[in-house]
Amino acid sequence: MKRTTKIKTKDKILQSAIELYNTAGVQTITSRHIAAEIGISHGNLDYHYKTKEEIILAIYDRMRDEMSEYFITRKANSSSIEHVHLLLIQLEEFQYKYRFINLDVLEITRAFPRISDLLQKTSEYRKQQLNVLLQEFLSDGYMLEIEKNLLEQTLHIIRIIITFWLSQREVLDTEKFTEKGSMVKSIWAVISPYLTEAGKNEQEKTVLKYGYTKELTNN
Repeated sequence: MKRTTKIKTKDKILQSAIELYNTAGVQTITSRHIAAEIGISHGNLDYHYKTKEEIILAIYDRMRDEMSEYFITRKANSSSIEHVHLLLIQLEEFQYKYRFINLDVLEITRAFPRISDLLQKTSEYRKQQLNVLLQEFLSDGYMLEIEKNLLEQTLHIIRIIITFWLSQREVLDTEKFTEKGSMVKSIWAVISPYLTEAGKNEQEKTVLKYGYTKELTNN
C-alpha cells in the first residue's frame, strides 16, 4: 500500500500564504483569509504564527535556505560559467515561485522592520557570493580584470535587476523583456562586456546546452 505523507499545519499555512500573497498581494491578504483557505480556525493559525510578519519571515527563511543550496551545490564537472548560468536560471524561477516578496518589497520593508533588516543582510551576502563566482571567472580566464569600483557597480546592478525584475515587468508592461528567461539574459548582458573570448565561447556553449529557462534546462 502506498503511504501518503501528511502535510503539517504549519507547512499548509505557509503554502497557502505563498499562493494567496502571490495572487492578491501582501497588503490584501489577512491571516483570516489564510485560515479560511486551508479550513482551520483563526485561533489555530494564530497558535502557529501570531502575526503576518512571522508568516512572511518563515516563508523568507524557506526561500533563503532553498536558494542557498543552489549557490553552494554545483553540477559535477561544470565550468564556473555553467554554474552561474544554472544559478541565474534558478534565481529567476524563484522570482515566480515567491513573487510577492519581490513585487511587494517596498510595502514589506516599510511595514516589517525585522524583514527589512534580513532582506538587506541577505542581499549583501548574495552580492559577496556572486563576487566570489566572478573572481572564479577571472581565475579561469573567462573574465577580464575589472577595476574595483566598476566591479562593485556591476555587482550592485545585478542585485538591482534580481530584486526589481518582476516590479519592472508590472510597470513597463509594454517593454519586450517580459518572457521567462529575460532576467537571465539581462544579467548576462551586464557581465558579457567583461568576458574574454574564452568566456564568451563558454557562455555561448552553455546557453546552447541549457537555454535560459528551467523548462528548457529540464528537457
